[in-house]
Amino acid sequence: MINYSILNHNVKRGILNFSQRICKNLFRPESKFVLQMIYGILSSQSCHISKIARALDEKISLKKTIDRLLRNLHEFCDGEKLLENYIHNIKRYVSEKTILIVDGSDIVKPNSPKMEYIKTVRDGSTGAYGEGYHTIGVSALTPERKMPIGVYTRVYSASEPDFISADDEVLTALKFLSVHFKKSNIRAFDRGYDANVYFEYLLKHNELFVIRVNNNRNVLYKGEKINILDLAKRFKGKYSLKFRKKNGFGADCKISIVSIKLPCMPDEILNLVVCNGLGKEPLMLITNMQSNDNRLGVAVTKVYLLRWRIEEFYRFKKQQFGFEDFRVRSLKSIRNLDLLLTIAIGYIGILSEKADDRRLVMELIHVSRRIRGTPRFVFYAIAEGLFKVLARCGQGISGMLQKRKRSMQLDFWWNVGMAC
Repeated sequence: MINYSILNHNVKRGILNFSQRICKNLFRPESKFVLQMIYGILSSQSCHISKIARALDEKISLKKTIDRLLRNLHEFCDGEKLLENYIHNIKRYVSEKTILIVDGSDIVKPNSPKMEYIKTVRDGSTGAYGEGYHTIGVSALTPERKMPIGVYTRVYSASEPDFISADDEVLTALKFLSVHFKKSNIRAFDRGYDANVYFEYLLKHNELFVIRVNNNRNVLYKGEKINILDLAKRFKGKYSLKFRKKNGFGADCKISIVSIKLPCMPDEILNLVVCNGLGKEPLMLITNMQSNDNRLGVAVTKVYLLRWRIEEFYRFKKQQFGFEDFRVRSLKSIRNLDLLLTIAIGYIGILSEKADDRRLVMELIHVSRRIRGTPRFVFYAIAEGLFKVLARCGQGISGMLQKRKRSMQLDFWWNVGMAC
């Protein structure tokens, strides 16, 4: 039988310790604000400031709590320092073989025309166009369970005064990865990033990558320029890969690997991996990974298939916490809220890596009461467990921040010492 009082205290202590580590070198008001936001997000499972304020359960009026959180959210300027500390603390979950998944998303706000710098974007889930913002994010997969932990996020709008281009936003993310992660960490991209500017940057910095390419790209094969789809159709697959799709059906893929070059960089030798069996047209991946092992093509395909983890990350972010339903209007507040939510989900990602060997995590999953057992993507179970445990608490996190009052006897001897 679970003791909810002990479990509640352990959960709060874990959130407090995590917040203190990532708030290193921040002033106390900023550190307190970050802790309250992370706790409020995890406790309320929402991005509404009003729900976060209710989860804090302070002994002041709710309006004052909301006003303080909104003011601090708009004035918070230590996002870069907070992200640096966060990256430093999750480095133990990153190895040389960690895959870094780069992908963009969107935030659609069709009924919020007064938001700052709001612009027309394409909704990736429906294909329709609406008012909103673009996002660029990077997730690192944990070494054991391959769970996504967000390591970079940014919300941007094409109507900002200092906006240059979407390519510039992606290059800024790649530069961030170059500073904080090793060149051996494979960068995985979808076909939306099939552009010469990204190939040039990654090859210039000798960083490993896997990029899915479009059908209209031309490559150099044996000194001749040829369409990549026409080249891929020549190869029917030499190696086999069997796996189960998201819909539950199995797939038997045939994989080939071909040495090619790009017309914009004729001196760089790359590999084209062709995977047949996933659709009507072959899956085409370009990588600079080199190996004498015949299984390189299979390994590259597996790396790309793991890219779907970031899709699950975005879905979890929007469904579990309602990220698209936030109610702040300034772009700076939106960016800070996005960063704090990413860090809060990062804490769930850290817990997910310990799902099999830590009692706290096992109890949270048990409390969530999953109908069909614990799924592979365990984020939902842990988040639901945190919500149920913290909902049983009679007070928020502020009680763990109060300073101890000195006893009257200590004050007496202190005054005596000063008088002497």
